[in-house]
Amino acid sequence: MKVQKFSIADAALVRSPGQDADIFVGNLVDERHGGPITVGYGRYAPCQTLTETMAVDDVMIVLEGRLAVSTGAGTVTAGPGEIVYMPKGEAVTITTDGEGALTAYVTYPHWAEVHE
Repeated sequence: MKVQKFSIADAALVRSPGQDADIFVGNLVDERHGGPITVGYGRYAPCQTLTETMAVDDVMIVLEGRLAVSTGAGTVTAGPGEIVYMPKGEAVTITTDGEGALTAYVTYPHWAEVHE
């Protein structure tokens, strides 16, 4: 694999697997490219909720908007330039407010493989 640069325009956003909410993801690097991680973008429409037990370690960088990530231990909110780490095995609920959010993410290992 070679050094590459990406922008949101490069991502083919599709509905997040298993979700009915207006939450879309677009992998740019994943298992098809031979590396150990997945890199991509996520777009959350306003007032959306995603509840999931993390099957992989996930790092989410908020690029636009705001979101909240709730666990049994409490809630963290994040806005542009902030990073949320969600460890494998953690039950999380991600919610957006009235403006939604655009995120970038990195997972280890590949999240799509565990959703098949």
